[in-house]
Amino acid sequence: MQQEAILLGSEAVAHGVRLCRPEVISAYPITPQTHIIETLSEMVDDGELTSRFIKVESEMSAIAAVLGAVSAGSRSFTASSSQGLAMMHELLHWYAGARLPLVLVNANRALGAPWNIWSDQSDSFSQRDTGWLQIYCETSQEALDTIIIAYRASELLMLPIMVMIDGFILSHTMERLLVPDQEMVDDFLPPYQAPYKLDPDKPLTFGAAAQPDLFYELKKTMSATMLEAGPLLKECERSFAAIFDRAYEPVIHCPEGDEKADTALICCGATTGTAREAVKRLRQENIAIDLFKMRLLRPFPQTELIAALEGKKRIIILNRALSYGVGGTLSQELRAALYNLDRRPVINDVIISLGGREVFPETIMDIVKRRKELSPTASNWL
Repeated sequence: MQQEAILLGSEAVAHGVRLCRPEVISAYPITPQTHIIETLSEMVDDGELTSRFIKVESEMSAIAAVLGAVSAGSRSFTASSSQGLAMMHELLHWYAGARLPLVLVNANRALGAPWNIWSDQSDSFSQRDTGWLQIYCETSQEALDTIIIAYRASELLMLPIMVMIDGFILSHTMERLLVPDQEMVDDFLPPYQAPYKLDPDKPLTFGAAAQPDLFYELKKTMSATMLEAGPLLKECERSFAAIFDRAYEPVIHCPEGDEKADTALICCGATTGTAREAVKRLRQENIAIDLFKMRLLRPFPQTELIAALEGKKRIIILNRALSYGVGGTLSQELRAALYNLDRRPVINDVIISLGGREVFPETIMDIVKRRKELSPTASNWL
C-alpha cells in the first residue's frame, strides 16, 4: 500500500530516508536543507525512526561522522547545501575512494560570493568529479523514490550517491505524493550487509597509504565500477517500477514534447516543470519543440543521450551552473558526449538561472522563438 500525503519537499525527503531505516544520521543545518534534518531529528525523538542522530559543529564533521559509521557497517545518511557541500569536498573524494556506500541529499543553492541563499546547481556540479553518482530530481515524489533506489544501488556498487533537489523550489513547496508502506520498501531494500568493516575480531586497514602503482589500479577499478553503475542503476529503477509503479530513466523524454521536432530543449532538475508548461504553450502556437530531462549526471548517460537525440538538428541546453571561461556546465557535458557523432546537432548554450533568478514559461518560450538568433559558439545569457 501507498498512502497519499501533502508534504514539503524536505519532508518528502525525510520520509524517503525514514523508509530506508538508516542506523546513523548526521548533518549540520544550512538553508534550504535544514528542514530535512529537522524532520529527521523529530522522527528520531518521537521514536518513529530508530537511528543514532549525531549532532555536529560543521558539515565536515557531519560527513566525517557518517564515514566512520559506514566504515563500521552501518547504513547512514547526511544532507547539505551550497557552502556546506563545498566544505565537505575533501571527504567527498575520500568517501568514494574508500568504496563506501552512502546517500547524501543536496538541496541545490548558489555558492557565494556574493552571499545568496537561492537556488542554482553550481554547488553539486562543482562536485561531479569526486567519484559520486549524481541524480537530479524534478519533483518531491521523484526525490522520495530516488532515495530508496539510491540506497539499493549504492550498496550494490559500493559507491556513494548524491541526490539533488532544487532549494526552495522543491524543498519549501508542498506537493501531493505517495508515501510507500514500510513493508514495500523492506521488500525492495534489504538491510545493509557490509562486505568489509571495522571489526576488532577481524582487523583490516582503513585509510592506509598506497604506492603509485596500487593507487593507479584502485582508481582504474573505481572508474570501471562507475561505468558499470549506469546499467545497474537502470536495473534498480526497473525493479522499483515493478513494485511501486513509478518509472525513472537516466534521460527522460517528456511527453509534452514533439518527437518529430528537429529542435530539443534539455533541462535538469525542477526547471523541467516550467519547461513542460512552456512546451505545451508553444505547441498551441504550432511551434514544434521536443523536451528531455537529464536525471543522471554521473555516470554520464552518453549512450542513452545519443539515442534520445537521434535526428535532432539543434539542442538548446538550459544551464543553471557555469564553468567560468568555458560556459554552461551541462552544455560542456553534452558537447563532449556528442563530439564523435558524424552529424552533430547545433548546440545552443543558454545560461538561464543563477542565484535563483526567476524562470517563467514565457522565458523559455522566448528562448525557443529566438533560437535562430542564439550563438552556437558562445554562451547565451538572458
